Amino acid sequence: MFLQFMINGIIIGSIYSLVSLGFALVYNTTRIFHLAYAVLYMFCPYIILTFYSNLGYPLIIAFIIAIIITILLSLILEIIIYRPLSKKGSSDNIIMISSIGIMIVVINIVAMLYGNETKILNQNISETLTFGSIIITYTQLAQFLISSFLLVVFLMFLKFSKFGIKTRAMRDDTILCSVFGSDIYKMRIALFTLSAIFAAVGGGLVAYDVGMDPYVGMPMLLNAVVALIIGGIGRFEAPILGGFIIGILQSLSVWAFSARWQDAVTFTLLILFLMFRPQGLLGEKRRTV
Repeated sequence: MFLQFMINGIIIGSIYSLVSLGFALVYNTTRIFHLAYAVLYMFCPYIILTFYSNLGYPLIIAFIIAIIITILLSLILEIIIYRPLSKKGSSDNIIMISSIGIMIVVINIVAMLYGNETKILNQNISETLTFGSIIITYTQLAQFLISSFLLVVFLMFLKFSKFGIKTRAMRDDTILCSVFGSDIYKMRIALFTLSAIFAAVGGGLVAYDVGMDPYVGMPMLLNAVVALIIGGIGRFEAPILGGFIIGILQSLSVWAFSARWQDAVTFTLLILFLMFRPQGLLGEKRRTV
């Protein structure tokens, strides 16, 4: 049973890592505490529901359409809300409050249109693979393989592409990056696009497995933020490490105690890191000037 829960933890950890990386892309480069990111995670499954369950599109086509529409929503948030506030020199708190407002509005619109009850995308019982005493559903396998593929591709892209170099430069110093000729707002468009893709894919994969309701985004966002803090703010590899750690610990807490202990374990870990290693596992201490 222990090994089964370890595998389950690694699988859900891959989702946490993917979603946390999407949040980190925005936060590390723009310092926007993108709470409306929770909406992107929730929004994609409902678009899949509309095209797949209601309109009868093939699942893959519905998934692709949902990702595209989620990207458009993310860009609307950046162009209409975040960019004007940034250009006006608004404080981080004002931008965060605006993000909270957007999140509340979109969640309530979705609740009015689709209802508050849980919706199910996959009406069938998932087939399973058995490896000795370990059982993995095809849906879980897809979650792990797709998430891991996107994580590996992004890390390679970040390290070897010109866009990756600019992203790391923007993370280190936005003003200096602009001085050297980079168009910061074009970069932000690309980063918000990538961020939306990661949230949409994570949300869609989880919803196909266990369903969704309009409020699933905030718990996932909290896990993503904790993963980023544990891994180390400022490093793009950090939320990946943090996501797998949280996934495994939550799964083992279910094995050892019960599912009710998952959040307690997560936030106990967060408190310990904030007290004893606030820079995270991969972060470095910085002097305050």
